[in-house]
Amino acid sequence: MTETMVSEQTTSQLEGKERAERIISSKDDRAKMRHPEKAKRPDSPIQRKPSWIRVKAPVSKGYQETRKLMRDNNLHTVCEEAACPNIGECWSKKHATMMIMGGICTRACSFCNIATGKPNPLSPLEPYSVAAAVAKLQLRHVVITSVDRDDLDDGGAEHFSKVIAATRKDAPDTTIEILTPDFRHKDGALEVVVKAKPDVFNHNLETVPRLYTTVRPGARYYHSLKILDRAKELDPTLFTKSGLMVGLGESKDEVLQVMDDMRSADIDFLTIGQYLQPTPKHHPVDRFVDPEEFKFYEKMAYNKGFLHVASTPLTRSSYHADEDFQELRKAREEKLSRS
Repeated sequence: MTETMVSEQTTSQLEGKERAERIISSKDDRAKMRHPEKAKRPDSPIQRKPSWIRVKAPVSKGYQETRKLMRDNNLHTVCEEAACPNIGECWSKKHATMMIMGGICTRACSFCNIATGKPNPLSPLEPYSVAAAVAKLQLRHVVITSVDRDDLDDGGAEHFSKVIAATRKDAPDTTIEILTPDFRHKDGALEVVVKAKPDVFNHNLETVPRLYTTVRPGARYYHSLKILDRAKELDPTLFTKSGLMVGLGESKDEVLQVMDDMRSADIDFLTIGQYLQPTPKHHPVDRFVDPEEFKFYEKMAYNKGFLHVASTPLTRSSYHADEDFQELRKAREEKLSRS
């Protein structure tokens, strides 16, 4: 190799390193703005994802159309805010999970990529914007979630109710799934939401009890379990749903115990997916769970009596929610016909 070639290669390597450092610095700056509470946390290097986790970049026409619709209606989606790996696939089909009450959360969960801070006041127009988007997309099934709003007296329960009512009016044939906060210290909030008659009430337990102090420090495992139990008690016709992330440091036995706890609360639908670390400041990935282990969890969950189970590395709460709801309803009908 000539001296000129060596010099050119070295220059190229240095330029590449400088570009990478600028990109990393830029990402760190954005992370600090989105997550001020995590700024002083030590970095945990992001591990290289295995082949079964990688997805294609979103470039389809359907993706672009869905993105434009969200921007035009000034709507937030958990797909974007939580950096969901399935956004390209879902948005290409014009499936999006609406995130209401703004894009700033009052909690500081170590796994979550949604911005943390002081939220803005609620928009009285948001229920109508969500309903208009659902109608425009012609959705058979919509998932509506939110940030945690501990700053509100009811945690945002009445706002959920208004969004459900507006969506029922503009898109009467659309089934509605809500993914709610835990409404901790918000007496009467759950009753307001259940009274609005969503088709599915979802609240994610996220992880096993042992990891709550580091993964969900603002939440309590048994409180989250109780609101799912109480939702079904208030309306036995309601489908209830909850989800877990794996790869945070839990054991198989702990996951199986959470399944038992969920069934004791009569939860119908369980989702299990791989935790992915958003930035170096977030909770590290303990391990990438093999697809065979996800199949094991699926089999065990069905054996324990769940009506429907979604357990794959890329499973998220609202991933394939439309198709899963159809399967969930079918499973209940079959169960009732046998009884």
